[in-house]
Amino acid sequence: QVQLVESGGGLVQPGGSLRLSCEASGFPFRFYPMSWYRQAPGKERESVGIIGADGGTTKYADSVKGRFTISRDNAKNMAYLQMNNLKPEDTAVYYCYVLYVRGNYWGQGIQVTVSS
Repeated sequence: QVQLVESGGGLVQPGGSLRLSCEASGFPFRFYPMSWYRQAPGKERESVGIIGADGGTTKYADSVKGRFTISRDNAKNMAYLQMNNLKPEDTAVYYCYVLYVRGNYWGQGIQVTVSS
């Protein structure tokens, strides 16, 4: 079955960096775009960005453009979210996501807290 497992979250000071990882299994990873979403307390889940199946194209939310970078390693079935210059408003639970032919699949989510 499809599984997405995030790792790499935690507490970081404003201006700091974190790299989230998403380990994927149960589907042909190299053929599918991968997305990252986040959900802050009391807010709706929102898109952070997406990367094409071959890694050649990316698209980001305006709020993270220039600070966050999505990448992938198709040989390892891994997707990544590099987050730089983090701000308190980036505090949220972050999820990786794939739309696979049989449905929508989400990771369990991982907490990122930006605070001094």
